[in-house]
Amino acid sequence: MSPFSDMTRRQQQNELVWRALGDPMRRDILDALTERPQTTGELVTRFDSICRTAVMKHLDVLVAAELVVVRREGRTRWNYLNPLPIQRVCDRWISKHVQRLASSLSRLKEHVEDRHRAEQSPSIKRHRSGAKS
Repeated sequence: MSPFSDMTRRQQQNELVWRALGDPMRRDILDALTERPQTTGELVTRFDSICRTAVMKHLDVLVAAELVVVRREGRTRWNYLNPLPIQRVCDRWISKHVQRLASSLSRLKEHVEDRHRAEQSPSIKRHRSGAKS
């Protein structure tokens, strides 16, 4: 497999993840799976505002995006959260912005602390020398 086709595969996978995360019901299903693995029947019961078929379609999208891993035990389908694609999205897109913001906040904190120290220094010197303020 060439690096180009691997990159295309990664881009396609990222697109599937973003599309899956774009739907509020799918995010709710992922939130439910953060608590513990659940059977499809448990998810259908939990999300009773939509039919079983709709829950299954949402799960299919989540499985295609590799956000959910399915394990079958007989007729029971267990759904597990796979946090790795979300971590990849975080690493690729969000971390950059958070890092830049954190760096800016750190510089602002240093500036405010330096300014505060500079404002406090004259009064400390006057106090130590016995001068009245």
